[in-house]
Amino acid sequence: MKLFVTGGAGFIGSNFIRFSLANHPEDEIVNFDALTYSGNLENLTEVEKHPQYTFVKGDITDREAVFSVMEQMDVVVHFAAETHVDRSIMNPDIFVRTNVLGTQHILDAVRVFDVRYHHISTDEVFGHLGPDDPPFDEQTSYTPRSPYSASKAASDHLVRAYISTYGIRATISNCSNNYGPYMFPEKLIPLFISNLMEGKKVPVYGDGQQIRDWIHVDDHNRGVDMILRSGKIGETYCLGGGCEITNLSLTKQLLRIMGQSDDMIEFVRDRPGHDRRYAINFSKAKKELGWEPQITFEEGLRDMVNWYETHEDWVARCKSGAYRTYYDRQYGTG
Repeated sequence: MKLFVTGGAGFIGSNFIRFSLANHPEDEIVNFDALTYSGNLENLTEVEKHPQYTFVKGDITDREAVFSVMEQMDVVVHFAAETHVDRSIMNPDIFVRTNVLGTQHILDAVRVFDVRYHHISTDEVFGHLGPDDPPFDEQTSYTPRSPYSASKAASDHLVRAYISTYGIRATISNCSNNYGPYMFPEKLIPLFISNLMEGKKVPVYGDGQQIRDWIHVDDHNRGVDMILRSGKIGETYCLGGGCEITNLSLTKQLLRIMGQSDDMIEFVRDRPGHDRRYAINFSKAKKELGWEPQITFEEGLRDMVNWYETHEDWVARCKSGAYRTYYDRQYGTG
């Protein structure tokens, strides 16, 4: 099988590529990534010489570039997206362009070349839950509350429209918050780890009582792989970690792991439209695919802290943007 992976130099995509090469050595993988601020080829140094792996620098908003490499593919796994909520609030334009228009270009190529397609989405498209509401599932209505989640909701709707209108062979997965190694240090957990490594306080929005469900990136990618190989065409699968925890409790757990006191917490003004609670019911994936999370949050968080503490240079290069020169050294500037 020849896989076309968009956004494969990012956090989740790079972990998926390593997972696939380790578990399906017969497959070929083409990594298509624009290498924007969070796309980092250093995430894939251990596989860059792998005979089954190829990197192509390209932007999903460039229709011709997408079509030029899609024809020979069997499967598309579409990770590429703008994902940071705060950035979407400051500049919605690029989120609409990448997440909506870019997805349309991928879907048009999928339609023309009859390629199997899997779409990576998020639980944020569902809005937020009250304290007594049941978790999100595949039947939950969409009520996005940020430019980021609205752009992802639009891309999900496009996929379903192409399934109904053009009969493309597609599936969708909506996952909860991912965490794990190679996570760009602007997101909550790696930001807090890197701040504490530098002796800085950690900023907690509002009262810190926002609840999130966390899934380890390896559990998520195992679920995506199972959907690709066993999922029913036209269906959506929710993938969750079975771990609801407040941001404040997560922060205190992280402080304990890193031997720090609660004095390192700095409460800051809350984000506009900040969703209060996410939770995912993954019973459909468990029933139909035999999938469920295997990595406990405590185990995964400790492993993540250890990874960041032993990869200080990687963190520093990410925060400074210095990792971008890696592409120039490996592939040239053309």
